[in-house]
Formats: sequence, structure tokens, C-alpha cells
Amino acid sequence: MKKLEQIYEGKAKKVYRTDDPALYLVEYKDDATAFDGQKKGTIVGKGAINNRMTNLLMVLLEQKGVPTHFVEERSDRETVVRKVDIIPLEVIVRNVSAGHFAQRYGVEEGIAFDEPTVEFSYKNDALGDPLLNAMHARALKLATGEEIDEIIRRALQVNGILQEFFLTVGIRLVDFKLEFGRADDGTILLADEISPDTCRLWDMETGEKLDKDRFRRDLGHVEEAYQEVMRRLATSKD
Repeated sequence: MKKLEQIYEGKAKKVYRTDDPALYLVEYKDDATAFDGQKKGTIVGKGAINNRMTNLLMVLLEQKGVPTHFVEERSDRETVVRKVDIIPLEVIVRNVSAGHFAQRYGVEEGIAFDEPTVEFSYKNDALGDPLLNAMHARALKLATGEEIDEIIRRALQVNGILQEFFLTVGIRLVDFKLEFGRADDGTILLADEISPDTCRLWDMETGEKLDKDRFRRDLGHVEEAYQEVMRRLATSKD
């Protein structure tokens, strides 16, 4: 398979066309942003860690019956994925109050919910990724009602699998963001990434943050936190 022209560059990844029209090549970057791009920086080694971690978790999810866009890991920073049409919804699953949820509703961080919550944001940087509900998504024709039901079902399935897996390595899955895409045949596939960039991960014993909040909140030891999560996940698969 041959890498062709770049067709997209986001905050954390570049996407390239390939000589196979059904496949794209994703390249992970070390760039880091927060607060809608107002804060920018670099987390050394992040691209390689996020690539490897995403692929490890995508394989796990596939084994548990969740269809994903993952095809194969090409190198430390590059992965081959199925071409999908990304649905412009950021799907946030929350198990514990933190981040925007805590700020928005005036509650402290760390409150465990009786059941997970699922919320949507409109994937639109120009508008600041505003919150919306299923009716808004349908009105904007971002997804059909059937697709939204499928996305919610899959998001909760992913949450159950990942919660259980992270617990085995002493990590609490606080919340995380997912993206889904449509394959050419209309199948809804889990896409994008699953990493400390897109998940809040707290150490079960100490409550230490092991994710991008260390960058957002200037907590320091950002690279070490990413490396620690990867070390635990890699050890769990040995």
C-alpha cells in the first residue's frame, strides 16, 4: 500500500489518501492543544503512544464485538484505517463528574454516577463544539434517529469494556470522547482514537491524573503520565 497526498490535518493527527481507495493512513502528531486551541504545546512522544494505545484498544473492542475502522499498525506513528465518513458528533461518555460537566453544573469533581451519561457535542471548531441533543442532531441532519440509537448503544458498550479493562491495570475511566463514521455500506464504525488525549484516566489508589488534564492544568509530568498509562496497558497484554 502506498501513501499518497494528505487530505486532512487536525489538532493531533494527519490523514493521507492511499493507493487503495478503501483505506486511509493516519499519522499521529506530538502537538497538543487545549481550550479550543487557545493553549498549544508539544507532548514529546505523545503521537507514538496514542497510536499504539488506540490500536491496542481498538483490537480489544473488535474482539468484544465493537466494529471499528482499524486495519493495521504501519509504524510507531502510522496506522491504516478503513475510509469512513465521520459523523460530526463528539460522543462523550461520563462515569464520574469532572471537567466541563463539573464546571457546567457546579458540582465537585470525583462524584461517581449511578449510571454512565452520554452527551453529544457538534463537531465544529468554528462554533466551539457546542452541546446538542439527539433532536438537534436530527434537525441538523448530522445523523438519523436509527444512527443515533446505534451510536449510544455502541458508546455504552465501549464504556463497559474499557472500564473493566482499565480497572485491571489500576486506572479509573472517568470520561472519554468517541467519534463514529459511516463506512461505504452505511455501517457505523468506531473511528478516531482512544488515548490520554481523549480520556480522563485517574489512578485508582492515588487519584493522580494520567491524561491530558496534566497539560490543560499545568500539572507537570505530562509525558510521564502518558508513558505510565501505556506501560500499564502494554504489561496487561503480555
